[in-house]
Amino acid sequence: MKIIKKLLSENIMFFLFKNETDFYNQILLGSLLPENIWRSLPHVCRTWLRNYVAGVLIYSITGFLWCFYIYHLKRDVYIRGGAIPSMKTIVLHIKVTMRSLPWFAALPTFSEYAVERGWTKCFSRISEVGWFAYLVYIMAYIAVVEFLTYWAHRKLHDIKPLYKYLHAQHHSYNKQHKISPFAGLALHPLDGIAQGGPHEIAIFLVPTHFTTHLTVVFLGAIWSANIHDCIDEKMWPLMGGGYHVIHHLSNRHNYGLYTIWMDWMFGTLSHPVSNPTKPN
Repeated sequence: MKIIKKLLSENIMFFLFKNETDFYNQILLGSLLPENIWRSLPHVCRTWLRNYVAGVLIYSITGFLWCFYIYHLKRDVYIRGGAIPSMKTIVLHIKVTMRSLPWFAALPTFSEYAVERGWTKCFSRISEVGWFAYLVYIMAYIAVVEFLTYWAHRKLHDIKPLYKYLHAQHHSYNKQHKISPFAGLALHPLDGIAQGGPHEIAIFLVPTHFTTHLTVVFLGAIWSANIHDCIDEKMWPLMGGGYHVIHHLSNRHNYGLYTIWMDWMFGTLSHPVSNPTKPN
């Protein structure tokens, strides 16, 4: 009887999560593409296509709007001297990203497949755990992502073959006029998977609201644009552009993703000069 109940529960969860992913597929793909292009695809392929299209849209719209804001509307406020990247540099960032985005889209596709199969600790409705537990889980989820991303990023620097063959491509943009919001995802595919993977690993370790997980994954792409704008937004303790540009200039500091806490804990934090009052 227990085995039957377990199988019934797993089947119910499978259809519940599958219906969610089908709903998201319908919203995005149904709005942008003719149904004969995507409707006949296997479910996992539809999910990959939706993640890829969403990634392209988020990357393109965020990069364009952010560049327009800082390089045109607020040029005299934020940009010093020749710090504006050339159009050639921005096009290079876009080309590198577009080659890698199909691979990046595989990450959330895998996590959704794993969720549907019941392999993760994801839950579908906040009401299943309550708002207090939901908020605690989100903080734990972000903490796990921060910890794993910090060490993945740091080891991409510390282990010479990983740096040479994977991460060095991203660090060819190591001067302010070589960095732009479009550089955030300009990574070797395996480099991007290594740094994006912690979002997927976390749902195997921490109970996580499924839709919140997907939202954080795609907000990460927007955040990547933000921290490559070379601007010190004075968002301490968040890892703003002022902190991350130090990482590109020094190669030895500020490996974190969303916050500075892991760098503070493990001794790799370096503050922007414009924030001299912040303790090291």
